[in-house]
Amino acid sequence: MPLRSATTLVAFMWVAYFLNYCDRQAVFSMFPALKADLAMSDKQLGLTGAMFLWVYAFGCPIAGQLADRFSKRLLVVLSLIVWSMVTVATGFAGSAFMLLGLRAVMGISESLFMPTAIALTANAHPPELRSRAIAMLTTAQIAGTVAGSWFGGWMADRGQWRGAFFVLGAVGILYALPYFLFLRRVDENAGTKASPAGNSLAFPVLFRVRTFMLLCLVFPVFVFGLWLLYGWLPSFLHDKFSLNQSDAAFNATLFVQCTTAVGLLGGGVLADKLYHRTRASRLWLMTASLILCAPCLHFLGSSDTLNVTRIAAASFGLFSGLLMGNIFPAAFEVVPAERRASAVGILNFCAAIMSGFATLFGGLWKQTLGIDRLLTFTAVAYIVAGLALIVGIKVLFPRDHALQHA
Repeated sequence: MPLRSATTLVAFMWVAYFLNYCDRQAVFSMFPALKADLAMSDKQLGLTGAMFLWVYAFGCPIAGQLADRFSKRLLVVLSLIVWSMVTVATGFAGSAFMLLGLRAVMGISESLFMPTAIALTANAHPPELRSRAIAMLTTAQIAGTVAGSWFGGWMADRGQWRGAFFVLGAVGILYALPYFLFLRRVDENAGTKASPAGNSLAFPVLFRVRTFMLLCLVFPVFVFGLWLLYGWLPSFLHDKFSLNQSDAAFNATLFVQCTTAVGLLGGGVLADKLYHRTRASRLWLMTASLILCAPCLHFLGSSDTLNVTRIAAASFGLFSGLLMGNIFPAAFEVVPAERRASAVGILNFCAAIMSGFATLFGGLWKQTLGIDRLLTFTAVAYIVAGLALIVGIKVLFPRDHALQHA
């Protein structure tokens, strides 16, 4: 695809991905309001993340398989419309049971988007530009997390948490029209030499790629820490430093997400430049990300002042961006081109299952183990995952990369 058209594609996909994260993240900054208005327990609040993520997890591999066989353009637009309608419906929730049910339905609708959007973006760019393109798209996740969390907390402080869902859902429905009108002119398989995926399942093919299987183990460890912060850091700061809901959401998201954007973009550019030196450049940056994030997680939970917590959050965001922008391009180095959407779907499945446990464990162990200790245990797991990646780069990657590019 010509560079200008590819850039425009990323811009349109960015807005949709931004709305995706606004809609899913707003609820986490409303926990005190939901606890009061819907009489939700800490366990039920933890399930608001877990229900979404577990259903989302099982939907992602199916979505990837569909995206490899059918129109990617139609799938991303359909996903946007359905999740926006579910967001509007969430504003009418009258009980914890109804809210949790709608979060599960949102998991189904949003699962169609991610594998398809990443595959469309990858197909539009050559390998030497792929990391920075996907990193640019992933910055929408950051912006959406900050905007959605702040807006949800701001509306909740004014007793209008339902109105937040009405507004966010309406914006998504309105955006669907220009989004569709642009995508209908896009060649969704531009720049690939992939053979048709056919009717066969992707899982047997992908599970024979040992480097890909290692990524399916490492990625969930990373997102466990990420979603522990996404789900419980606003509430943790609210309780520990006596902040109101909007200030807690602001501090929990701004310092993490702004530096994540820097890490994402810088890591994408760096990976593409190092790609000319070593085809494992993306894997090496992911290793650095995990090892450098570990102490940041520990200090996020154990620091005694808000300023030190902000520094730890900003440092975690910077280093985590190195992994977030390179996980999918790294997988594309070792999987068949016609299975890219399925590869993203399986990685998201593994990650989302673990993410659901992160939000659930935060609720279950908040009063006993504590969020601070849970963050420290997660930091240890990050170091182990980083060491596993080093072994994979030395032992598994050379063979898998050679087979794919033979």
